[in-house]
Amino acid sequence: MVRYAIGLPNVGEFADPALLTELAVTAEEHGWDGVYLWDHLLYHDPAWPVANPTVTLSAIAARTHRVRLGILMTALPRRRVQTVAKESATLDRLSQGRLTFGAGLGSLDAEYTDFGEDADLKARAAKLDHGLDQLTRLWQRLHPTPVQQPRIPIWCPGRWPTRAGFRRAARWDGAMPTFHEYGRDRPVPPSEFARVVDYLAEQRGTLDGYDIALEGRATDGHLDAYTAAGLTWWIEALGWWRGGIPDARATITAGPPR
Repeated sequence: MVRYAIGLPNVGEFADPALLTELAVTAEEHGWDGVYLWDHLLYHDPAWPVANPTVTLSAIAARTHRVRLGILMTALPRRRVQTVAKESATLDRLSQGRLTFGAGLGSLDAEYTDFGEDADLKARAAKLDHGLDQLTRLWQRLHPTPVQQPRIPIWCPGRWPTRAGFRRAARWDGAMPTFHEYGRDRPVPPSEFARVVDYLAEQRGTLDGYDIALEGRATDGHLDAYTAAGLTWWIEALGWWRGGIPDARATITAGPPR
């Protein structure tokens, strides 16, 4: 069964926590299954405001009752793991067990270098793997522990056809593929998405109980084919590039593309 979420930026005109909370509440009221936020400290345009996603997600957790919630993807290598462990366990408690924890390398080097952090991808990858191992241990050690046991579900991204991110994702609870040759203006062909699903199945041995999420626009017309290939979460990508806040409100109010 596929579940349907909205994906919201935390930058630019969407960098208003009150707005993001309002959109999340509207999504729950109109039948969506999840609300996921971006994670950024900065953005390409230095003049753009950026909202803190953890604080915003806390407000959303307090105002909703059913939808799953998460930050896709938390740039764990630039964060203190013990702080993230406490924040995420608290969010899982606040939401009564509705949190999904997404963790990746981060997409902007400046979010490392501007703050004196090492932006080298191999260094970030090593810190991510070590951080995830620490995080799961701390969830059991620091009290109160998360509602969800044995752990909050962890999703990791990968950028196909590079395999490393997918090998990491296969060790956890879900994957969110992106693609070198496809993206916002060029949706991934279902056959290419199916190659990712097959690779994850090969790495894990089984996809039972495993989530595979894809972000895009349902109006691109491939959703049924993605579902047939193994999609479990569709994330409707909302943002300034497709009509901004008015389009986001209209898309959310129309309900999920079931």
